[in-house]
Amino acid sequence: MSVEPIPDERAAVARTGSERLLVIADYHAGIESVLRVEGVELDSQAQRRRERVLGLLAETDADRLVILGDLIHAVGDPWDSERDELRALFDALAVPVTLVKGNHDGEIEGFVDEIAHPITVTEPQGTRIGSLGFVHGHTWPSREVLEADIVCQGHEHPVVRLEDSVGGGRMEHVWLRGQLAPEAFADAVPDAAVDGELVVFPVFNDRSGGTWINVEGQEFLSPFLPEGIDDGEAYLLDGTRLGPYRSV
Repeated sequence: MSVEPIPDERAAVARTGSERLLVIADYHAGIESVLRVEGVELDSQAQRRRERVLGLLAETDADRLVILGDLIHAVGDPWDSERDELRALFDALAVPVTLVKGNHDGEIEGFVDEIAHPITVTEPQGTRIGSLGFVHGHTWPSREVLEADIVCQGHEHPVVRLEDSVGGGRMEHVWLRGQLAPEAFADAVPDAAVDGELVVFPVFNDRSGGTWINVEGQEFLSPFLPEGIDDGEAYLLDGTRLGPYRSV
């Protein structure tokens, strides 16, 4: 049982029992169409996103694709552009898909029912596959998920601000890892035996924003963060350990 980020990618390989999973978070299909309505003109990267997923599946020889929520970008019923992008993706896939329902995926079931590809949509509270738990992160996890050895979460899009010696700064997408803090879940999920690790995934979509985790005054999106993670550490996509995220 393990969750290992793929170097220089916003994806991880999770192993549980005999199954190998490719895990990504926050695909946000059709984001360019939604941004266009808001006045931002960008060429679609639908094909690039699809090719990234297919390449990672081939590279990892995964048995299943797990998406930690926000498969689509528009909240509610998928737009035509999102449907087109996802049909092309699912037509190209050769492995089953588990989608942990996110806050953007409110009416995703109707679209999934139209797709011949095997797709399982879970409740927002997440799901277990073996000893691993998977949740989007916009709502409290189920007891079953919380009691997993490792919980994988999306939703936050964690980023850090790095500064150089002359005051210049840049944004970097990161992984956030640490032990789950039982006391943070005591009221919302009473009597859960919390003793696992939390892995917060970077956003898969290059064009989505992020939560600054080391900038004063910025707040997390998830109802159980930052209180739900003890001694959380940040890691760059290339695997560089930045140390405790609060002091990066």
